[in-house]
Amino acid sequence: MLFKRVKPIDQIIATAEKKGLTRQLGAFQLTMLGIGAIIGTGIFVLTAEAGQKAGPGMMVSFVIAAIICALAALAYAELASMVPVAGSAYTYTYGVLGEGTAWVVGWALVLEYTIAASTVCVGWAGYVNGLLVHAGYGLPEFLRVGPMDGGSFNLLACLIGLTVTGLLVVGTSKSASVNTVLVLIKIAALTAFVFVAIPAVKDPNFTPFVPNGWGSPMGGIGVLGAAASIVFAYIGFDAVSTAAEETKNPNRNIPIGLIGSLGVCTVYYLLVSYGAVGSVGSQPLMDAHGVAFEPGTPGFAAACAAVSEHAAQPLVCSKEALAHVLRLLDYNRLGNLVGLAAGIALPSVILTMTYGQTRIFFTMARDGLLPSGLAKIHPRFHTPHIITLITGTFVAVFGALFPVGILADITNSGTLFAFMMVALGVLILRRTQPDRPRPFRTPIAWLVCPLAVLGCLLLFLNLSEKAIITFFVWGGIGLVVYFAYGYRKSNLARSNGSN
Repeated sequence: MLFKRVKPIDQIIATAEKKGLTRQLGAFQLTMLGIGAIIGTGIFVLTAEAGQKAGPGMMVSFVIAAIICALAALAYAELASMVPVAGSAYTYTYGVLGEGTAWVVGWALVLEYTIAASTVCVGWAGYVNGLLVHAGYGLPEFLRVGPMDGGSFNLLACLIGLTVTGLLVVGTSKSASVNTVLVLIKIAALTAFVFVAIPAVKDPNFTPFVPNGWGSPMGGIGVLGAAASIVFAYIGFDAVSTAAEETKNPNRNIPIGLIGSLGVCTVYYLLVSYGAVGSVGSQPLMDAHGVAFEPGTPGFAAACAAVSEHAAQPLVCSKEALAHVLRLLDYNRLGNLVGLAAGIALPSVILTMTYGQTRIFFTMARDGLLPSGLAKIHPRFHTPHIITLITGTFVAVFGALFPVGILADITNSGTLFAFMMVALGVLILRRTQPDRPRPFRTPIAWLVCPLAVLGCLLLFLNLSEKAIITFFVWGGIGLVVYFAYGYRKSNLARSNGSN
């Protein structure tokens, strides 16, 4: 049943042209959009978590995650150039594997975009709250964090989510221009870090290199467990494909934006991780039995508190990893500036993630799987304002009420599933529609795409147990919603005369 209704690709493109968005983004803006989504909480915050999971071996984790994401990006580039329509993996799946599977993918992408945007809202609020406290203008404690963190309402997380939402309602080109400025700030901060940290690298800091081994299924620890978390540091390149419908010359510019943004970020990540590990070390904290604590648990928090009483806080315990490394190297002012840069620039990630989610919902509503009123375009700003306001409100509220916790792993579960579906879609279309024009062809597709599927599956199985369970529970809820509404109401169902 999930594979029964397949929407022809020509019909997908024709529908987009009738109810389309204004094409106004070029290759440079798309690349900046991708970099804006990729460089963010992952590298600024998750470097510490990766160190606790893998020790110095997190450098290998960055490489593994980069290779698997690059394989997925090549698959995305082919489908995005063939189907230059908003909706990302959801749209591609609809035209290859059918409506039910497309719904599952679209539903899974909520884990990637909405939760990721809320997570970055919380991370941004943490940086800014810290800066305000040091400046003597700190908010009351109950307004700094949500109820699960001992407060009542994370005011700044809510405000940044609403601000980004308003910017997206006003217009895509305006938000893309702001995003470009924020991306340049983040690149400047990472460049400064690399120039200071790499000269301070010491060989002993790399020993032992893999203290927690390579990992085990559903364990979340080890090199593969860290790689599964680090995927969060790379996701976002697929947000470029969600802008396909608003891109000038998409057949050329979408592949440039996808591969270009991922390539730039990979180089930076390898340099940053090498500098962080080699300059101050990143050995994990162990319990009495010599087993590494799982990040985000009470035991890990207690171990960090105990160590910090007698020595400088280790890198694996820091909530602002890169700034912390610079302070340990006695570059206090530069560390504060990097923290400030993160506070200024992280909203670009919130912007891109929220943007991607609204375009996916927009496309699902246009297909009838969600109420069609959600796909209305604002007469002045030419943006899907209704779904943008709804999505942005949820992002802001989640950021205000919930902590970061295991949200990165939950985000990655939906992301890796979408990556697998896209890679499978490329292979299926090579068989079923071999003569369809492909402005960009995935090189050695019958090797690249299977490797992408196997790599994503390997990382999925090395996520934490809680993240995997959450993914399947969320998927089950999605199927209930689909059969209760979308299965009967979709445009494809009506055109086929089914109820």
